[in-house]
Amino acid sequence: MTPPTPSSLAALQQVVREFRDARNWRQFHSPKNLSMSIAIEAAELMEHFQWLTLDEAASLAQTDPVARQAIAEELADVLIYCLSLADILEYDLAEIITAKLAKNAEKYPVKREA
Repeated sequence: MTPPTPSSLAALQQVVREFRDARNWRQFHSPKNLSMSIAIEAAELMEHFQWLTLDEAASLAQTDPVARQAIAEELADVLIYCLSLADILEYDLAEIITAKLAKNAEKYPVKREA
């Protein structure tokens, strides 16, 4: 079976929801559990870079194919849990990301050199 290739956040969120529902995992997807899972998976992602120099960490995914795959899988886990949490809390991801970027733009304006 070829996996779908969603072209939007909403479509990707739907794929994750369908995966969850097919396994009857909705019962476990509370905001508490999902937020904890995000932190756990983020820590697993960090482990790949722990103890490396800045240069080693920056090049790891480009120089080591095994590490690149492992990093991709941990990053995907983080994003899957983020999509799941947004789904449970009924957030429109495009809306909240756009709003947060607008807020950050005000807080951190681009500095123009004279």
